[in-house]
Amino acid sequence: MTATGLLTGVLVGLTGMGGGALAMPLLTLVFGVPPLAAVSTDLVASAVTKPIGAAVHLRRRTVDLRLVGLLCLGSLPCAAIGSVLAGTLGERTQDVLRIVAGAAVVVAAGTLFVRMYLDRMRPPHPWEHPRARPVATVALGAVAGLVVGTTSVGSGSIVIVCLLLLQRRLTSARLVGTDLVQAVPLVLVAAGGHLLVGDVDPGLVASLLAGSVPGVLAGAVLSARTPDVPIRVALGTMLILTGLVLLGVPVAVAVVPAVAAAGAAAAVLRAGQPTPARVGDEGGRS
Repeated sequence: MTATGLLTGVLVGLTGMGGGALAMPLLTLVFGVPPLAAVSTDLVASAVTKPIGAAVHLRRRTVDLRLVGLLCLGSLPCAAIGSVLAGTLGERTQDVLRIVAGAAVVVAAGTLFVRMYLDRMRPPHPWEHPRARPVATVALGAVAGLVVGTTSVGSGSIVIVCLLLLQRRLTSARLVGTDLVQAVPLVLVAAGGHLLVGDVDPGLVASLLAGSVPGVLAGAVLSARTPDVPIRVALGTMLILTGLVLLGVPVAVAVVPAVAAAGAAAAVLRAGQPTPARVGDEGGRS
């Protein structure tokens, strides 16, 4: 259980997501934890680990606080509404929401990889001058909050999708940092509701936190120091994994296409680099 917490903590700190995509299936399938208790345990553990990762990014100034405020303006009230609606919606409706969210996340991963390739063909735009889209940011934050509130999953991946759609000029470190900071109040609201219901297992939470706290610290430090391209490949990999899990694919199966896509993206990006290298080699030979 602690090793599971360490793995998910590193992924959350590095990419801003991964807790719900990995921890919940592992708790239910490997450790036999009932689904409701697994959701509650993961949310309460995330309410501790995500603020730690967010604090690291805030200290390193890899957070766009303006975007955080706009996203929270839409996501927090809709997450509260979604948590109320979750008790009235049928399982079929919640399954449909998960499928839609999963498909959107997988498409976003493909978009991220394509954009990475196109960015290799032209100079990237500086993140210091992102386009302001306050209305669209609040609206997509509201959609993300509603999905998270009704399905209890996607607090990181859904918002990453929103940021990828709206703010293409953000560096990967700022993308992850902004996502982590906005997810803190969202997860706290959701975790508070589950604490009130009383379906949280303190022993499971403690076991997860024993690994996830050092994991998220290490992941956040790596995210702030790692070059942009490796982080975006990791983001795309986690998006594919999360999207497939939301679509109902078992984690053990979903890992295969996610890793394959990451390898293919890395190979394509390496293939886009030789031109400058050959020019330099030829100059050296001449």
